[in-house]
Amino acid sequence: MDLAYLRAHPQHLPTFLTHQRIRETPVGGGDVCAASRLTLDDGTSLFTKTWPSGPAPEHFFATEAAGLRWLREAGTVPVPEVMVALPELLALEWIDAGPASPQAAERFGRDLAGMHRTGADAFGADWQGFLGPLAQDNTPSVGPWGPWFAERRLRPYLRISADAGALSAADVAVVERVIARIEGYGGQEPPARIHGDLWPGNVLWAADGRAWLVDPAAHGGHRETDLAQLALFSGVPHLETILAAYRESWPLADGWRERVPLHQLHLLLLHTAAFGGAYRSAVRAAADAALDG
Repeated sequence: MDLAYLRAHPQHLPTFLTHQRIRETPVGGGDVCAASRLTLDDGTSLFTKTWPSGPAPEHFFATEAAGLRWLREAGTVPVPEVMVALPELLALEWIDAGPASPQAAERFGRDLAGMHRTGADAFGADWQGFLGPLAQDNTPSVGPWGPWFAERRLRPYLRISADAGALSAADVAVVERVIARIEGYGGQEPPARIHGDLWPGNVLWAADGRAWLVDPAAHGGHRETDLAQLALFSGVPHLETILAAYRESWPLADGWRERVPLHQLHLLLLHTAAFGGAYRSAVRAAADAALDG
C-alpha cells in the first residue's frame, strides 16, 4: 500500500493493518486514544489513532476529522491532512516534531488570529462534538455567546462532575454563581473559528519551524477560549510571544486577562467529569478567580 492507493481506497487500511502488511510503530497519543506511526510502501508515514478497547463512541473519529478539515480550510495555522476517517480509526498526515522557537511562536500567534477571524456561522457546529472522551453538545446557536457557553460548555460537565462526586456542593455552588453572571463576561464578539481544546499538548511544534494544531474539539466559539487554554498546565512555550503577536494582528477586548479563568473553566470541568476529583482544586481556583475578575 502506498499513499496514492490509500487515497483511492481508504476503507482498506484496517485490513492491511490486520494482516500486518504495513509497518506499525506505537507512539505517544495522549490520554484517550492509542496512537501509532504507519510506514507505507512508498516511505510515507501516517499518524493513526484508534480507541484503546472495544468500539469507539459513535461519530468519535468522524467528529475529529470534520474539525480538522474545517480548521485546515482557514489556510492559516497548519493542520494535518486527514487521510482516512473510519468508525474504528483516524489516519493523518505525519508531522515531524521540532523545537518550540520564538520565531515559530510569533508566527503561530499571527496565524491563530487569522484562523479565528475566518469565523463561523454560529456558536457550536454542524457536527456532533467530543471533548476528550466525553460527548459535547455542538447544537448551533446564533448567540449571544454567554448563555450558549453556560448551557453547552459549563453546565453539562458541572453536572457530570457533581454526580460523580468529583466536586463538592460548595464547589458546585461557586461554579453556579459564575454561570449566573455569565452575561457580564464580555461575550459580545461574533463566533470565531476555534480549536476548542487548545491546551499546550495540542500544539505540535514541528521540524518545519511552525506550530501545528492537532486533536481539536473545533466549533464556533469565543476566541478568548483558545487563548486561555494555551495557558493551562504550565502553559505553552513562549506564551507571551504568542499573545503579543496575536494582539498585534487582532487586538483583544479590554479585560481579557481577567476573563482567562472563565474560559479555562470549560476544559477544567471536563477533567473533573472525565478523570475525577484530582482536578477539583483547579476547577475551584478558576471559578473563584472568575468571580473575582
